[in-house]
Amino acid sequence: MRAPLGLAALTVLDTAPVEHIALAERHGFDTVGFRLLPAAPGTTAYPLHEDPAARREVRARLADSPVELFDVEIVRLGETFDVEQHGRFLDAAAELGARAVLVGGDDRDRGRLTASYAALAAACAERGLVASLEFMPWTAVPDARTAVSIVSQADGPGRSVLVDALHAGRSTTTLDDLRAIPGGWIHYAQLCDGSVPVPLTDEELVRQAREERLVPGEGGIDLRGIWSTLPAGTPISIELPNEPLRRAVGTDAWLARLVAGARRTVAPLVPTAAS
Repeated sequence: MRAPLGLAALTVLDTAPVEHIALAERHGFDTVGFRLLPAAPGTTAYPLHEDPAARREVRARLADSPVELFDVEIVRLGETFDVEQHGRFLDAAAELGARAVLVGGDDRDRGRLTASYAALAAACAERGLVASLEFMPWTAVPDARTAVSIVSQADGPGRSVLVDALHAGRSTTTLDDLRAIPGGWIHYAQLCDGSVPVPLTDEELVRQAREERLVPGEGGIDLRGIWSTLPAGTPISIELPNEPLRRAVGTDAWLARLVAGARRTVAPLVPTAAS
């Protein structure tokens, strides 16, 4: 068996969850990711935790599908983070069968950020979820070393680090840093490629991450090196927003191209645990 392949929320963010599942089915994805909380105020999200009827519809659609929900997005750990305010979100994630919650670190107070992460990881563990802390070079968790430092101070099975190929390739993270992440903390990894040279400003790093990622194998990121550090069978989530290219060919042709790129580059390099 190959490593599971997922269709991340950001790849088709304009697509509501039920159609997102249908797209995943048509293109051979095993899992999907939904964005229930916005990345920034006013941006696109599908707050299923606030809409019981919509949640029932999505739950029924998943029950009828070979596609499973893997992760939900995005909890941002800022200065005012309060885990108690995320109870409905976490309950909905568990109800829908999610396994991971994508987490971003925005609080520059390291002690408070670490405490916030530990509280979230504990709340996730109570619901059978993991809190996958994603390092991004413009945030308060800029690299894998910082993510490991924060996650190591939490307890229990909710601890997790998310490796996004774009951020691994554009931060100060090294392959040795990736190898140093405990294998039990890696529950999935996000796949895309990116242009070179690396942007010099945070603004351009953010813009490209949200709008201009490249098909695996068509950029300059060392995808093979990154994937060589990951545990056998690590699930792959294709997170690859690029609306100009998607609109040029259409969503179905675009997703077929992304799947082909994944299978051509990293998927053949990821042995399953049984191999």
